[in-house]
Amino acid sequence: MGTESMGSGSYRRAGVDIDAAGSLVEKIKPLARATLRPGVVGGIGGFSAVFDPRAAGFRDPLLLSTTDGVGTKLKVAFATGRHDDIGIDLVAMCVNDLVVQGATPLFFLDYFATGKLDVGVAETVIAGIARGCQEAACALVGGETAEMPGMYGNGEYDLAGFAVGAVDRERLIDGKRVAAGDVILGLPSSGTHSNGYSLIRRIVADAGLDYAAPAPFAPGRSLGEALLTPTRIYVRAALAACATGHVRAMAHITGGGFPENLPRVYPETLAAQIEIGSWAPPPIFGWLAATGKVPPADMATTFNCGIGLVVIAEAAQAGAVESALRDAGEAPLRIGRMVPRAPGEVGVVLSGLPAAWPR
Repeated sequence: MGTESMGSGSYRRAGVDIDAAGSLVEKIKPLARATLRPGVVGGIGGFSAVFDPRAAGFRDPLLLSTTDGVGTKLKVAFATGRHDDIGIDLVAMCVNDLVVQGATPLFFLDYFATGKLDVGVAETVIAGIARGCQEAACALVGGETAEMPGMYGNGEYDLAGFAVGAVDRERLIDGKRVAAGDVILGLPSSGTHSNGYSLIRRIVADAGLDYAAPAPFAPGRSLGEALLTPTRIYVRAALAACATGHVRAMAHITGGGFPENLPRVYPETLAAQIEIGSWAPPPIFGWLAATGKVPPADMATTFNCGIGLVVIAEAAQAGAVESALRDAGEAPLRIGRMVPRAPGEVGVVLSGLPAAWPR
């Protein structure tokens, strides 16, 4: 966090507490140290972070980078006072985008901005970021804490994340080898992940529900707790699948669902034919569709609908890819296949889309 030319006492009167920011940095240091991995040079506190890809085991590395936020899921965290897992969402949204091209996440930086710094809340959020980084085997090497009076409502903050990964040049997954007949595997999501929360919050408000009320779709949990279920991090499983040498493309299913995300990873001469009935979506999706009267086509273009990551594997070796995913703790599902696409046709065919979303 930077300072202006006025003295620190004057800065405090303007609403910025440098001492609180310094206290937070000291609390963050052990969290960051717990995420260190080979390749990190130095630690928290410098003007920039240094990373050596060769020390991390790469011979001819290509660097990949991603950035993302958590969106209006933050509003649910504010309303409930639950900040423990929102940092996991932040990491997941970045590292899942990296790994779909075969990249190993190397390091992560966060940006935390608020009107008045609450050190306890900030530490809780960043502890979640550190847990996400540990799950992704990614080093938390730094970040920025900005206290900006007047920019945010009382008790509110914003988050952004930045991740860098690497892959040896010959192992980059760019989707060019995808072919008709390839098998489409889906990895289950934990729910809505970090997408569609503007619609979710509207559905909750229109239904007159309180976030402290029992979740209609998750027995034993409050609505707010259930809606804050963190985004799954697929890094270890996806890299295990890549190690088989039989993965042709992968896609992180975020906002826009299958129709927006899948066509980004294969040629325009192909389409993904998805069999909607080949998996059972988590109950939250049926509840959202029924309570919000959301048509199935809108559900499919807003949410992941129960599949958080897609792996496209060559048909003859799909079994080997499935085995690698299962060994890494996943439960892969065969949800479709790649088919030829004629000029003017769409890149995703949703077969078996129901008249009403199943509950």
